[in-house]
Amino acid sequence: MKILILGGTVFLGRHLVEAGVERGHAVTIFNRGHHIPEGSFPEVERLRGDRDGDLAALGGGRRWDAVVDTSGNHQPAVRSAVERLAGCVDEYAFVSTLAVYQGFPRVRGLDERSPLRDGAPPGSPAAAALDKALCEGVLRSEMPGRHLIVRAGLLAGPHDPTDRFTCWPRRIAAGGEVLAPGEPTVPVQLIDARDLAGWIVAALENGLHGAYNATGPASTLTMEAFLEDCRDATGSDATFTWVDEEFLLAAGVKPRMELPVWMPRAPYAGTADCTKALRDGLTFRPLAETAADTLDWDRGRPASEPRRAGLTREREAEVLAAWHASVASTI
Repeated sequence: MKILILGGTVFLGRHLVEAGVERGHAVTIFNRGHHIPEGSFPEVERLRGDRDGDLAALGGGRRWDAVVDTSGNHQPAVRSAVERLAGCVDEYAFVSTLAVYQGFPRVRGLDERSPLRDGAPPGSPAAAALDKALCEGVLRSEMPGRHLIVRAGLLAGPHDPTDRFTCWPRRIAAGGEVLAPGEPTVPVQLIDARDLAGWIVAALENGLHGAYNATGPASTLTMEAFLEDCRDATGSDATFTWVDEEFLLAAGVKPRMELPVWMPRAPYAGTADCTKALRDGLTFRPLAETAADTLDWDRGRPASEPRRAGLTREREAEVLAAWHASVASTI
């Protein structure tokens, strides 16, 4: 196949390029050229442009069997790409998010038939999800029967620029008392970006269409098991102190960036129904493998590179001390 990837240099896009090349496809990437390391992917064609205004490189009568859009976040930009590519590709794959569902993350068992968002307060996290839902609508109206919508959960694995998964194996590997948020039995979901990338390429090969929830694992993963898998993967002596979520919120701890994976007051956040994708070939490597590989990658990053998520050790110690004092005062 000839596959065009919009993006393709940072995280999921990078793994899509690798999966496409490994499976013998001719891969073209379209981006601004700001992030891809010099000398990487020598067998891949590179087109320069900007999806927010400069799509000229996608013209000239070029054709591809499929395009994978990893970077579409706003309806006008996605519409422009779709209008440019509708006559040049057989299928348009769009990477969306589970957050497009109305009520996410507080509704149990959301599946592909669940209603999508139709409104959100401006500037809120839900507004970004609404933008994704509107982008999906462009695909449904402009390329009926020729689109694949992949509603992904939290992505994990090497080359993650957000550090939202990476901060956990990094912290647990350091050992000692680790702050564990909320309830140990709350289910959580995530997917290794390499597994998602491989499945997307296979889905294009197999001609899959329509919307799919795509996160993992295949069976329930609790927050406690998630942390323990990270400990097993790193060989750490870490111990976990479970801190009540209301206490954490009162202390001003930020869930998404200081304690990622934890979603307070949302016990059903990790219950999205991925039966359809599992039936159509989605598989997952062991979480411990993802944690170990991510930690190896993280340790090779320059010390000067900012780490974007996770509590600082000082802040963690402060919150733990306050929690222990609170517990002691009730005894």
